[in-house]
Amino acid sequence: MHQDTMAATRPLTPRHITWLKIALFIVCLIPAAWIALHVTSAVNPVEYVTHQTGTWTLNFLLITLCVTPLRIISGRNELLRFRRMLGLFAFFYVCCHFATWFGLDHLFDFGAMWHDVVKRRFITVGFIAFVLMAALAVTSNAASVRRLKRNWARLHKAIYAIAILGVVHYWWLVKRDITDPAIYAVLLAILLGWRIWRAQQQQRQAAARAR
Repeated sequence: MHQDTMAATRPLTPRHITWLKIALFIVCLIPAAWIALHVTSAVNPVEYVTHQTGTWTLNFLLITLCVTPLRIISGRNELLRFRRMLGLFAFFYVCCHFATWFGLDHLFDFGAMWHDVVKRRFITVGFIAFVLMAALAVTSNAASVRRLKRNWARLHKAIYAIAILGVVHYWWLVKRDITDPAIYAVLLAILLGWRIWRAQQQQRQAAARAR
């Protein structure tokens, strides 16, 4: 039994990590392929793509936030090796979301786009989230980690604000049935609540050790 447990928690080799990253990359592209496959049959293709890419942006944001809890619960530190890819795919889908809205819905009219950003609150928070996600994506490389040092970790905590803004964007967008945004809000509350609880536990343990 002890040997089985040791085998189950054995660290993954670099080769395994590489193959898992390739598999994850392919899996993360499946939603994009699904959207492309069904867009022609949609009643309103632009609305369909906008909604689907926005939904998958939120999905990948929440999946990215799941990595740390899963790592701690499972003891699999290798999970951190996949977090950046998941975050970048969240950015990929939000870029598709923004490009569809700006390019197909507004026909690259900067004036109309900015009017929406300023006047419509759900677009305002969505645009802020997009800008913050762009900042995280640009600084997600190793060179930025070395250059920014401690500030890198502080900057990338903006993912919490981004996720909140994303849920608010979805909630304010929906006019009647708020079931879907409410589900995202509950899931996000659980993920953020877990982090607050863990931080409090760590503070208590640190205080106990200091006595």
